[in-house]
Amino acid sequence: MKQEGRPVRIVDVARAVGVSPSTVSKALNDSGSLRPATRERVRAAADRLGFVSDAGARALSMRRTFIVGLLSTDDVGRFSMPVMLGAENALTVGEISTLVATARHDSVREQHHLRTLVARRVDGIIVTGKTTDAREPIRVPVPVVYALAPSTDPDDVSVVPDDAAGVRLVVDHLRTLGHRRVAHIGGRADQNTSRVRLAALRDALDAAGMDLVGEPLLGEWSEPWGRQAVDLLLRDDQAPPATAVVCASDQLARAVTDRLRERGLRVPHDVAVTGYDNWEVMWAASRPPLTTVDMELEQLGRRAAERLLAEIQPEPPEPDAAAGPGTRSDGVGPGTRSDGVGPRGIELVPPRLVVRGSTIAGD
Repeated sequence: MKQEGRPVRIVDVARAVGVSPSTVSKALNDSGSLRPATRERVRAAADRLGFVSDAGARALSMRRTFIVGLLSTDDVGRFSMPVMLGAENALTVGEISTLVATARHDSVREQHHLRTLVARRVDGIIVTGKTTDAREPIRVPVPVVYALAPSTDPDDVSVVPDDAAGVRLVVDHLRTLGHRRVAHIGGRADQNTSRVRLAALRDALDAAGMDLVGEPLLGEWSEPWGRQAVDLLLRDDQAPPATAVVCASDQLARAVTDRLRERGLRVPHDVAVTGYDNWEVMWAASRPPLTTVDMELEQLGRRAAERLLAEIQPEPPEPDAAAGPGTRSDGVGPGTRSDGVGPRGIELVPPRLVVRGSTIAGD
């Protein structure tokens, strides 16, 4: 349909509905946080007027390519892949494509990928990694958000799992089951994940009036270490000094349950065991299946994408003329933001506890 001898433009739809062009764009692209009624009014007006979206013109007029780079340093993908899937799902809703690159812990390869992404004029970049160890920031002329592995620059936006909250969930679960003496088997002492989870365990046990038995047993993130740690815990075939073992990963926990069974102890009847990561390959292969913490990595990736979109389009939503004074076009009251904007620095994504048979018999 033509209007005054020209194609219908987004401003014509906005004028017909009584909202801003940016609101029309969000409604038609299923992006932003708009009220359902607003989206329906915009789409109905667009259909009535015969508006046809032109992705090329949209990109040119907004000086954007609607492409985002996903850069991972992980050479395995166990943790970074769910993060990237979550980010891609969130970006696809806004009709944004992604370019994925893996640096594999190679600084030369990383710089090559960054030059390529910038040359492709991506609107922004999400950087993720294999661990929660902080990394040096990248310097590129587009917005960057760090997911899982935070930036060392406090002015950067980083989205990471709240490991301390996850450990508190584990301790509270064990406390409700009546456990008071807990042992800890963890991974490498030089990694941030180990430090955060151990510190949180000490604090949570102290707050709950529970005891950490002996020194924490820290080693590699491997099943051989998990089995060896059990032997160190059960010296001289004595009765277990703890009624529960909190492991810093599912891989360790699976090995712990196997070795406890080989030593003649029943899980969870004699010793309860908890893991961390909710890695199906490990928790499902454990006998019994593991009680563990899910870091919600896909949600973390989605949140990183939301934060990046807020960096790309930092302006707040314009008011909806039909919504009345004091109300935003997305239906959120004054003083509330739902467009992904948050304080710079580190944002923590809450985990969830998944209870299975390694702590509760019969589950």
